[in-house]
Order: sequence, then C-alpha cells, then structure tokens
Amino acid sequence: MSDSCYHCGEVIPKGISLSVTIDKVAQPMCCTGCQAIAETIVANGLTEYYRFRTDMAPKGDALIPEELARKKLLDDETLQDEFTFKTDLYKEAILTIEGINCAACAWLIEMQLEKLKGIISINVNATTQRATVKWTDSKINLSDILTAIDKIGYKALPFKASTIEARNIIQSKRFIKRLGIAGILMMQVMMIAIGLYFGAFSDMSADNLIYLRWTSLLLTSPIVTYGAFPFYVGAINALKIKRLSMDVPVSIAISLAFSASAWATISQQGEVYFESVSMFTFLLLIGKFLEFRARTRAAEVSANLLKLMPMTATKIVNDNEEFIAAKKLLAQDLVIVKPGEIVPADGIVIYGQSQLNEAMLSGEQRPVDKKVGDNVFAGTVNGDGNITIEVKHNSQHSFLSQLIRLSETSQAHKPKLAKLSDKIAQYFVAIILLCAILTALYWQQHLPEEAFWITLSVLVATCPCALSLATPTALTCATTRLNKDGIMIKSGHVMETVPKLNCIAFDKTGTLTSGDFEIYQCNVIDENLDKTSVLAISAALESYSEHPIAKAFTTYRDFNYKANNVKVVSGSGVEGIINNTLYKIGKPAWLLPPEQLKDYANIPCLLMKDDQIVASILIEDKIRDDAKALIAQLKAQDIITMMLSGDNQSGCDKIQQQVLVDHVHSSLSAADKMELLLKQQQTHTVAMVGDGVNDSPVFGAAHVSFAMGGGTDVAKSGADVILLNNKLSAIKTLRNVAFKTKRIIWQNYSWAFGYNAIILPLAMSGHVTPYMAVIGMSFSSILVITNSLRLLKKG
Repeated sequence: MSDSCYHCGEVIPKGISLSVTIDKVAQPMCCTGCQAIAETIVANGLTEYYRFRTDMAPKGDALIPEELARKKLLDDETLQDEFTFKTDLYKEAILTIEGINCAACAWLIEMQLEKLKGIISINVNATTQRATVKWTDSKINLSDILTAIDKIGYKALPFKASTIEARNIIQSKRFIKRLGIAGILMMQVMMIAIGLYFGAFSDMSADNLIYLRWTSLLLTSPIVTYGAFPFYVGAINALKIKRLSMDVPVSIAISLAFSASAWATISQQGEVYFESVSMFTFLLLIGKFLEFRARTRAAEVSANLLKLMPMTATKIVNDNEEFIAAKKLLAQDLVIVKPGEIVPADGIVIYGQSQLNEAMLSGEQRPVDKKVGDNVFAGTVNGDGNITIEVKHNSQHSFLSQLIRLSETSQAHKPKLAKLSDKIAQYFVAIILLCAILTALYWQQHLPEEAFWITLSVLVATCPCALSLATPTALTCATTRLNKDGIMIKSGHVMETVPKLNCIAFDKTGTLTSGDFEIYQCNVIDENLDKTSVLAISAALESYSEHPIAKAFTTYRDFNYKANNVKVVSGSGVEGIINNTLYKIGKPAWLLPPEQLKDYANIPCLLMKDDQIVASILIEDKIRDDAKALIAQLKAQDIITMMLSGDNQSGCDKIQQQVLVDHVHSSLSAADKMELLLKQQQTHTVAMVGDGVNDSPVFGAAHVSFAMGGGTDVAKSGADVILLNNKLSAIKTLRNVAFKTKRIIWQNYSWAFGYNAIILPLAMSGHVTPYMAVIGMSFSSILVITNSLRLLKKG
C-alpha cells in the first residue's frame, strides 16, 4: 500500500491504517476526514472524480460530520461540472429527491426553498420525483440547498442517470418488503378475526379470547409501524413547516384506529378492529406502490437519454490519439468518432463522412448522411465511417443536455388550472379534518358505537391525491410521448397555448422548403474571374453565414481563398475582404440601388467586387414533402396560414402555387416580420415556424414559436418548441397530443372533483366503510395516473 493518502496526497502518519475501496481497489487514507469524504464520493457514484482530477483534493476536515461533508463536497467546481449547467448569471441543476409521496410533497419543497435568498426558481415534479433548481452561486451554495431540503424531511442528490435506476430498484424493493410484511401479517390477523366474528371460538374461555386479542395486537404492530412508516414521515414533514399534506389525515386514521383497538385490548373493554387497520394499511401501500410504478414508467425517458452519453472520447493531441473523459472536452477540441461509437459532444464534421443514427433526438431510425460541414450531436451513434469532428462546446451545453434540462422544466410547469387545484388541495385537507371533527361530534351523540369508524372513513375517503396528480402526470406523459416523436417542448405554456392557435406563420427557406440548396447555374460577368474562382470566393464568404443558402457553397470551399474583416448582415448577405479586395454576396435588394433592381429581381444571389457585379448565382430549393399536406390540414381546421419571407416576390409565388398558404409576404426584414406578427396578435393566437438566425427575434412576437431541428442554434435556443425530427408534420402531431392532453387533464379533474364531491357526503352519513374508503381513495389516484398514461400510446 502507498505511503501517501489517495485523497489528498499527504504522507500517512505512522500507526494510521485507514482505507476506502475505490473502483474495487483499497486505497489508503491519512485521516478519518479524508476517509469520510472519499466514502461520500464513492456513495454518490462520483469515483470518476479520482480518475480525471488534475490535482489532489484538499485534506478532509475530520470535525465535519459525514452528512455535512457530503453536502459541502458537492460545492466543488470539478464535481459540479458533471451535473450543473452554468451561465454568467446563475447555475442550474436537476436533483433527484427521495421521499416524495404525492404532489403535496412537491408543493411543500417548493414553498420552503422559495424563501431562501439566492434561489431564482425551484420546480419540483412529483411524477418524476425530480427538481429543477436555479440559484445565484454568490448568494447560496448547492450544499445549502440540499441541506434545506434535508431539514424538511426529504433527501436530495444531483440527478445522475447511472444511479437513478439503482435508486428506483432500491425504492421498489422497500415497497415490496413493506407490502410483503403487511400482507403476511394481515392474513394472520384476518384469520383470527374471522374466527372470532363467526363464532369459531365461541366456546373458548375469556382468557383465551384475551390471548387472541393480544396476538392480533402484536401482529398488527409491525404493520402500523414499519408498513405505514412512509405516511407518518410525510405527515411529520408537513407539520414541521406548519402545512397540511395528504399524509396527515391518513396517518391520523391509522394511529387512531390502532390506538383505540390497543386500548380496548389493554383495558379489556370495547371492540377491537385490528383486521380493519391491517387491511386499511395494506391497501394504502398497494395504492402507493402502483402509483410509484406508474410514475417510474413516466419518468424513464430523460434518464435513458442521459445514459446515451459516452464516458470517454478519442481526442487528437499533436496528431496522436488520446482517451479522455468525454465531459472534459472543450470547444475547438478535435475528436475521432469511429464506426459504432457514440458521438461524445456536439460538433462539426471536418473530415470524413458517415451515416449517423439520430433516433434518440428525432425518433427516426433511418440513418442520416453526414459529410464535411454538417453538425453532429452528442449521444447519436456513428455508422460505418470514420469521422473527425471539431467540438462546439462542453458537455453541459450539449444539445442533449439542454434537451433533458428543458424537458424537466417544461414537465414541472403548472398551468393556471393546476395552480388553482394546488390552492384548493392546500385547503381541502383542512376541510377534511374539519368535516371529520363535525362527523365525530354528530355520530357520538346519535350512534356512539359507529362514530369512530365513520370518522375514519371521512379522513381517508376524501384524501385529495387524485386532485394533485391530475396535471403533473398528464404533462409528464405528454412530454415523454412528444420526445419519442422528436418534438422537444422547451416552454411550459406550449401545451396550453397550442390548442388555441388560429393563425400560423411560416418562414419560407428551410421551413416550407427543405433548405437543401443546390447551385444549378452560375453566370460570370467579370472577365477576370472564372466560374471556379467565383464559387470559391462565394464559399469563403458564405462559410461565415448560418443562412440555409450558405450550405449550397460548402462543396466549393477552397482554403486558398480566405476572407477577413467579414460582416454578416442577417437576412441580407455577407461582405468581406479576400486578396485585398472587398467582396459582397447576397440579395440584389441589399446590394443594388433601386434603379438596377428590376433587371435582377428574380435572381436570388449576386456576387459583387468593389460595387461591381461579378456573377449571378441561381440556387434551387425544393418544398418539404409534408408541407402541402400540413397547410391543407390547417386550413381545414380554419387556421389562417401565412408565409413570411425575406425572398423576392417571384420566389415566394413559386412556393405559394404549390402549398397554397392564405397570405404571402415577401422581401421582409426581421423587423417587418415582427411588425406583421404583432399586428396579427391583436385578433389571433399566433404561432411562428422558422429555422434561421433572422427568425430568432421574430419568435418573441408570436404566442408560440417552432424551430426546425435542422435550423441554426440561435433559432433553436429562442424557440418554444424544437422539431427535432425536422418534419413539418410534427406540428400536427403536437396539436393532436396537446388537444388530447387538455382533454385528459379535464377528465382527471372531473373525476377527482366528482369523486370527492360524491364520497364526502356518503362518508359523513355513514354509508362508506373504512375498507371502501381505502379502496376508493387508492382507485381514484390510480385511475388518474392510468388515464394520463394513455398519452404515452401513439394514435
């Protein structure tokens, strides 16, 4: 064993024999502080820290308790790089929270954390049992946030796909263990109770009957302590911060029923109902377990997406291949992706060609051809060719990481209806307790022997779990379904707004058309230049543009022609100096004075040298296969369609003749598009569909914005929805799912409100037994979740 500490590198004092098993190897430690921190790193599944660290860790403080050390450890920037998204203004992380039993728990956590200084936002999703938290690092540390969650009885850790399945398995085993113990003991209690009730032991002496009661008490004790423990924890957590959760009435019911029966056994007076308590707890646990299984199924997608990220990458360093951790890749690093390997980071192909499977983004299994100049995304699978990519940004800013992060945010969004139901649920528990007290007082005077059980029925039957689950389960399932179809919801309001749309505006190039431009004619006017030189100069300038037309010049790139002092004029063209000469390429309307325009009105692109026309370039684009069908479907639904394009009138008319949009507006700048949309907004709910840099500012003028998956990063970052599958037909899919989601949410609320409205008077009037109350409450919640799960099915 080494003489130095594996954690901090300091010399191990004589007589110290401490170690921690890291990656199946016992590593020496110099003190209990280093040992505690190393054990914490191992326990949190962060052993990669040791493999990829660039320096030794600071010496552990033995005085810090282990739990506090664990939280403080996660403030380390090196570790946070793995799970935290950072900007200049804030940090953002997804946390896995253990102990969430229902939507009320999520609400409690949000209420408590919103009080902390430095928290920008906190959204807890009860369905996925995850929270998305944004904070200002200068005002609050991540460890403070985790500690605050701990203080109200929940356990939070950074969300890691590698550990989420293991945690779900552990939680599932705990549920099954509780169910097994409760079920086996309940059967024993039921056998004794049946014998007592049906007179099987009627000839027994009083001493033997007392013995059977005590036996029932002992058998029931583990059920109401170990079996019902999650309900007590939830209730105590809520009461600690002076709130009422749905676990409160359930816990009161179990405790009162057991206490009353136990007192009757001890005092040998009154009736015992241990079988009722046992059955009651067992049925509640079954309901909770089925809820857990349904939530786990709905939450699988984002965890599965994260598992697509590779651990290592092959980086090119001084013409040599080196294996490094994928998360260590930085912008402009060169990486080789070999056949069958997973792309480790977002980047641009600079050498080679291949076919990549992008099903994890688009839902489309058919491989996509990739060549020099094409974008590739982390998590996609390389086919049969070697490609070298230049990394665009680190793993935390990868498109896949953003997709997962934004998906969590959109799932946690609460529509107005959900916010209203949360407020109702807060007061509903108080109403239940008040009704239970009134019920107890009434029946105590009119039918004392039944008062206790009627009161318990009121406490349990009306628990508003279904009410709080109505929206989050539906939104989670809908978002999951859309992700599978290659539709990424970024903004929470989308599912509310899409069903209201009655006007949709489309950009032309790259949206209604495929954006796969080809140069089919180049007319050279300057006699000093040939066609090859003209196209090479054009390609050098267009390499700085993200407009779809620029892709048509990629194959003509000649590195002997390099552009300097380049200026990109969004939606118009590019200018720059090549070989000490100023060249401009772009629209005739940008390059020529009005008197010359009519001669070049139908030419999409001109190249100019020192204000003289060098060449006219004709570029061809084709209409998307699904554009005509989508426009026809929208018009059939009385939705107004518009084309907003920066192209000339003849180019727009050509597209209009094929797709038949209602209104065409040509030769527009981004400001013109915004003005048109803002005017349209006054009388309609408007959506904008685009793909380019110049569409990004226009998105803000629409109620909902859609970016094509093959569009620019700027457009995708500003849009509310990204059509990852790059298909316009996805808009129809989104509308169908949005309508279905709205319908299912209303169904959920109708059932939840209807059930509680019917069951409360029935329970108070004594027509609902405790058994029926438990079954009704559990069935109500399971029905809501099962109804929401229908959104996962296609069709």
